[in-house]
Amino acid sequence: MTSHKAPRRMPNPAPLKKVLIAAGAYVIAIIFIFPYLQMIIAALRPREEQREALYLPSSFHWSAFTEFWSGGLAGNLLVTLEVAAGSTILVLLVALPAAYYSARHNFRGRMVFLFLVLITQMFQPTAMLVGIYREFAQFGMVDSVWSLILVNGGFNLAFAVWILHAYFASIPRELEEAAAMDGSGRFGVLFRVTLPLAMPGVVTALIFTFIAAWNEFVVALTLTTTPENQPLTVALNSYIGQYQVDWQSLFAGSVIATIPVIILFALIERKVVSGLTAGSIK
Repeated sequence: MTSHKAPRRMPNPAPLKKVLIAAGAYVIAIIFIFPYLQMIIAALRPREEQREALYLPSSFHWSAFTEFWSGGLAGNLLVTLEVAAGSTILVLLVALPAAYYSARHNFRGRMVFLFLVLITQMFQPTAMLVGIYREFAQFGMVDSVWSLILVNGGFNLAFAVWILHAYFASIPRELEEAAAMDGSGRFGVLFRVTLPLAMPGVVTALIFTFIAAWNEFVVALTLTTTPENQPLTVALNSYIGQYQVDWQSLFAGSVIATIPVIILFALIERKVVSGLTAGSIK
């Protein structure tokens, strides 16, 4: 009795649509990565070759990166970290209770409150620089890190409230009621049940506030006068002179300023995506 072997199935080739989508994704990724790559190459290019047409320099010089730390800009980087971290903490301390209360209680004027919060997002610090400067000058807070923390926190509060409100509203009330029946108090329910479930929304508000405060320039340029109190975004402006620009040092500082944000975003990217889609599906 003869046995017939089943014909071996060849793996199906990838559909053309998937190949095109993957190719398009790689092209878009290269387009977005190319400016950063150019910035790194310019930071390593010798100063005498900055104006040459060759893409790759004849040699790579690390002097701009070493001069960054020896030239005092490490202190400006620390100021930037203080402003970004302080603004983020301030926003979370105010936005968390405001968003939770507005999501769980149907009080009179709730929609008006949320609408007013949204309106504040329409105002930019640049349009109110004169008033902001005069207000902090009256309180003696010009050239202070605290003034930058308050301004950045205030102008990023609206986005955090709306993100957290949408996420708290998507969490079923039954979970909190079950925890309350098990003996948990109001704060126990909040910290043990609600906040762990709302962590993607909290992370989203955190990363967007941190990046916005980290990259802020105009308010910091207006409210700080001494070099040691200036964030890195303002300190890097010292490399731009009236007649020449120190491109190597400028790009080296820009690379160093970009690395912490990239690392932070890469670590919590998944939670940011889930936080942005909060409330879209019930």
